[in-house]
Amino acid sequence: MRIIDNLKEGLPVFDALSNEIRIKILELLLERHQMNMNEIAETLHMPKSTLTPHIKKLVQAELIGISLNSEKRGTQKICRLFEDKIILNIIPQLTEQKIYETELDAGQYSDCSIAPTCGLASREKVIGNGFDDPRFFHLPERFSASIIWFSKGYVEYTFANMLSPDDKPTEMQIFLEMCSEAPGVLSYFPSDIHFTLNGLHLGYWTSPGECFDRKGRYTPSWWFSNFPQYGIMKVITINETGTYLDGLFLSSVTIDRLELMQKGAITLRVEVPEDAKNVGGLTLFGINFGDYDSGIRIRTICNKKKG
Repeated sequence: MRIIDNLKEGLPVFDALSNEIRIKILELLLERHQMNMNEIAETLHMPKSTLTPHIKKLVQAELIGISLNSEKRGTQKICRLFEDKIILNIIPQLTEQKIYETELDAGQYSDCSIAPTCGLASREKVIGNGFDDPRFFHLPERFSASIIWFSKGYVEYTFANMLSPDDKPTEMQIFLEMCSEAPGVLSYFPSDIHFTLNGLHLGYWTSPGECFDRKGRYTPSWWFSNFPQYGIMKVITINETGTYLDGLFLSSVTIDRLELMQKGAITLRVEVPEDAKNVGGLTLFGINFGDYDSGIRIRTICNKKKG
């Protein structure tokens, strides 16, 4: 998922989507997940020389990605979709509006209680002497982890609350890249991932499974091919009318109930409960791992108090 907050920054995307041929390319990739250049050209009944600039435009907009696949007949360029959703915020930012943004990497949790299968890794290496030992989640090296995974349990992140007395919080957005954690390699392995903020249960999302059909955009080359390669970006929004997941209503928890002006910290718990309907684990991606170069990110939007 991509969120465009500035119309000028979104120009490459708008340009890429303004052509019928490029729309057809995206529809093909959405239907078939991946295709090589020859397959796309044949399906659209056009020469590769005509197709190439359209592909280039979609790559520049970061709507699709290209990977090289070596076969006996030579090297093929494989095209895949990068984004499944694009959210455009067209309401201009108010001059008296303030935005606070803070981010923690996957391993920078303040508390955890997890069960194997489990593990964590930095951009450079696996942390601990192997996998499936919850004790590794308490090693000092875990602060450098950019990916963590476990079969059930929770991790809790504590963010500094930098609001000033003159602020009136109107919206909070939480960004997480996630997928399931299966005991093997399973693209279908549902998992109910629950979210709790400042002690209030916001709701849950059911992850469909693991994502390992391709490398993540930022996943290091040494990472094991039978482990999840990227996640699905989810955006939780809490405002004055309720809580929403990717724009769809999730619960009736409003931003006022978070009592942000009375608290010095913001605590987010991400959990796969033992009694959930689908106990399918959690893989959480951080900075320089997966499809997004970001960790667990919180954005708080405020207006200035009147009077």
